[in-house]
Amino acid sequence: MLRLVPSISEPSKDFASDVESVSKEALLHRIADGDQQAFSRLYDDVAPRVLGLIRRLLIDHAQSEEVAQEVFLEIWQTASRFDENKGGASTWILTMAHRRAVDRIRSSQSSRDRDTKVGIRDFAPEYDHVSETVEVTIEHERVKEAMARLTELQRQAVSLAYYGGYSHSEVATLLKVPIGTVKTRLRDGMIRLRDELGVAS
Repeated sequence: MLRLVPSISEPSKDFASDVESVSKEALLHRIADGDQQAFSRLYDDVAPRVLGLIRRLLIDHAQSEEVAQEVFLEIWQTASRFDENKGGASTWILTMAHRRAVDRIRSSQSSRDRDTKVGIRDFAPEYDHVSETVEVTIEHERVKEAMARLTELQRQAVSLAYYGGYSHSEVATLLKVPIGTVKTRLRDGMIRLRDELGVAS
């Protein structure tokens, strides 16, 4: 999917095994120095999670791939800004992916809004921004309260899967529970959230 750097000569086996054994944080430091093999290794490690998170937000596969490519280009160009004292590499990368996906959503929405304004110029009803802001705030509070009513494992599983972009198996590993337990907690948690929020199934 992604071709950001030109191919280079085959690395020595010692170098390749050295790259495989280092942390994502160390890979980012090497990328900041222009290390293409470190970038390749980091890409292999995090690309599925990055694309998964973006797809959850954008839905559209083609746009998700474009945004993922932008994220990896940004990683290549700005790796020197990574500061592990402020957080881990995965968090830094997933935050970047989330921000880029949200930017794409806003951009698409702005484009649709412009088209709508042009299409119905004189017929656009007045828009109550204060009312919308209040509704969104209330809705966020309702979701927060509903999440607080979940069991701890349900809340962790839902947060990791739907906000963190982790797969079921990754959630199981992070929570140190069987994957079947994760699936059950996610299902039960989503049913309870739906009931708490009064959403029809």
